[in-house]
Amino acid sequence: MSTNLESPRLSAPVAGLIGVIALVAALGAGHLVAGFVGAGASPFFAVGNAAIDLTPGWLKDFAVRAFGTADKAVLLTGMAVVALALAVAAGLASRRRAAPGLVFVAVVGVLGGAAVFTRPDLGQIALLAPLVSLVAGLAVFAWLHRTALDGQYSSAARRNFLIAVAGAGVAGIAGQLVGTSKDAEGSRAAVGPLVPARTAPPVPAGADFAKFGTPTFLTPNADFYRIDTALVVPQVRTEDWSLRVHGMVDREITYSWSDIRNRPLVERIVTLCCVSNPVGGPYISTARFIGVDLAELLAEAGVRPGAEQVFSTSADGWTAGTPVAAMADPSVGAMLAIGMNGEPLPIEHGFPARLVVPGLYGYVSATKWVTDLELTTWDARTPYWLQRGWARQAPVKTQSRIDAPRGPVAAGQVRIAGIAWAQHTGIDRVEVSVDDGPWATAELSTEVTVDAWRMWWVDVPVARGSHAVRVRATDRSGYTQTDQLADVVPDGATGWHTITLTAR
Repeated sequence: MSTNLESPRLSAPVAGLIGVIALVAALGAGHLVAGFVGAGASPFFAVGNAAIDLTPGWLKDFAVRAFGTADKAVLLTGMAVVALALAVAAGLASRRRAAPGLVFVAVVGVLGGAAVFTRPDLGQIALLAPLVSLVAGLAVFAWLHRTALDGQYSSAARRNFLIAVAGAGVAGIAGQLVGTSKDAEGSRAAVGPLVPARTAPPVPAGADFAKFGTPTFLTPNADFYRIDTALVVPQVRTEDWSLRVHGMVDREITYSWSDIRNRPLVERIVTLCCVSNPVGGPYISTARFIGVDLAELLAEAGVRPGAEQVFSTSADGWTAGTPVAAMADPSVGAMLAIGMNGEPLPIEHGFPARLVVPGLYGYVSATKWVTDLELTTWDARTPYWLQRGWARQAPVKTQSRIDAPRGPVAAGQVRIAGIAWAQHTGIDRVEVSVDDGPWATAELSTEVTVDAWRMWWVDVPVARGSHAVRVRATDRSGYTQTDQLADVVPDGATGWHTITLTAR
């Protein structure tokens, strides 16, 4: 007589499904609690933010070049795929006993807790999210594993699987709803009209050559480029916002939203450019910004001798370092902006308030959702991107770009058009060359301000065939942009933008 002593074993599909459901339940529970303690406490997003923080600068630069503004979606998608694959593997390793899967859930929970713990914008209470996530994942895995072993094809087992899936889904959706219940959009809508006491110059009809293929002079808010590290866009209401100015100052000041809103507002047209913009790249836009002069705020606090940088912090913990001279000098026009193109700042562009410093790349000057300004030295505080090898000084470089034509053209006179920029200095001349031939001087658009881009166009003769067309700009200081190609790291790309033009 023989006795089968082999322990029961789950089928591979059921075992893998248990791992996936337990992972989803854990993340859903964590996301629900994060809705109450801070959206960034969601373990999935916290791990994603940690991944961004730990990623080398060269890899981040590659991600921006390869995926543009979709880089965050690519990261989250990749994380989800990896997590699901590991969950399936953990489930398959648990076909006879639950221990391997429980270890997997525990490791995921610890990673989520570590990621939340290291976030500078989250308090200790935020650890509730990964803790609940851990408990939910362990409980669901153990429950489903036991149920499946008892009868993996029974109606009770199928019912429990459905309950787990539904519960995880409801928790995730509820967390998203709770997380957005602060109603930052409602707070934004309640701001009302922003009327500047000092308006920007009007934009004349000749400020762009959009009919020839250039961008419009002012970039619509919906089209304005967005490059930042925020996986979850901070939801900050005006009633919860304040700006602290402290450090090497005569008096520490904390401004409320009403303090800023009720001051005389100034409007300026400024072109912003990302340091990650490659030669000919898209990460440049122009808007009318409304706000208050940062030089006035710093003067009220009283900047002490020896202060070298304004160390700014975002609501999500991101930091930047701006030279004091750029913010404290009224002629630079640095702003604490609260409006953009005639309306309150869009939430994804920094509502309620952001920094705008003309002439500097955004990573040292354009902190969104800003809540803190510390006057300090370069040695005392190291901002986010300087920790990753980028330059301390980051003036926007004189550059130009070809925007049109975008496809094949008829041989003969061909119109080439594009943009050029040299903040604080102004564009004096733009030239175009075909196949290393003589430089043809382009027609420039009407200048609105030296802190904004200028459009240009020129007609050049082009024979049939393929041609290399390049552009260069000269600013008012007499500097002509270099033809030497340089990467965006550490302080911005250089080189002449060149396109291949096919004439038929």
